[in-house]
Amino acid sequence: MKRFGFFIPVFIAAVLICCPAVSALDVVSTTSVLWEPVQSIGGEKVTSIYVADPTICPHLQGDIINNRIQMNRDFIAGADLFVAHNSSVDKQYVIPPLNDFMEANDYGSINWVTLKNPDMTWNTPENARLLAEEVKGWLLSADPDNASYYEDNYEKYLENIDTADISAEEAELISGQDVIVMIWQKEPAQKWLGLNIVDVYAPEFVQNGELTAAKLVDRIQENPEKYKNVRYVIENMQSGELGKGIEEALNDIGINAERVIFTNFPKSISGVDTIPDVLIYNKGLVTAKEASPEPQETKGTVTTEMPTQKSPLEPFMILSGILGAALVFIRK
Repeated sequence: MKRFGFFIPVFIAAVLICCPAVSALDVVSTTSVLWEPVQSIGGEKVTSIYVADPTICPHLQGDIINNRIQMNRDFIAGADLFVAHNSSVDKQYVIPPLNDFMEANDYGSINWVTLKNPDMTWNTPENARLLAEEVKGWLLSADPDNASYYEDNYEKYLENIDTADISAEEAELISGQDVIVMIWQKEPAQKWLGLNIVDVYAPEFVQNGELTAAKLVDRIQENPEKYKNVRYVIENMQSGELGKGIEEALNDIGINAERVIFTNFPKSISGVDTIPDVLIYNKGLVTAKEASPEPQETKGTVTTEMPTQKSPLEPFMILSGILGAALVFIRK
């Protein structure tokens, strides 16, 4: 019996090792934009993943989204909460494949939690705070037992957004510069950074093609004086390369403009893991200095993209090894 007395604590330790505590909430997000505040505010109480690749607009991803669903099928099948923007792109290209996956595999239908305003933006400090508040509400509703934990993380997250905001010193270097901007980045460029918008450009499907880069090049050639002080051509990463020809047209007539690429999505660039990081990165690109911008470290953020899906047999293999060793000891 003494030998078995030794075996009992070994067995208990094995069970604890192989069966770790489970997080309160498993959350699936359509994009990294919602994933990031969910994970940052959720902290240790939440495990979350995002489906769409953050470097590309969802409508350009085709089979990429389906592949990413298959890569995380076990997590998605057992998730507690599904969150989405429910905007036109999200609604058309990300939500349907997830719905189809669940229904095709008899996992049940998804009860989506979506933004009150599907077209809500997040690329200014003001809008980032509004997004964080709504995400916090989702977590409080889904897991009220951990309300105080989420409230604390939410306050820390707001501090990170405040840190990312433009300072008085930065405003002196950034504000008032002439820029041409891709239309999706017009609001942060103008209302947040204080840049002077000389002209805008957009994909062909916007305003019946009146704002394409090619038509903007024509305007530059017709009236170069209007654009003589343009310092930056601001691109939007997730929309593809649209502004290169604009930069070249300006340079060809002696205007020393530089094309810079803003991003809208966390995890689209190495080191840009959070929405506060996105703000810091973007403002750094138009700060009048020689050094390249480096994302600043923010407090209390979690940058896990997707949970590692372990084989369901792995814990039992470990447990079998421990039990086998214990039996050898008992027989001696």
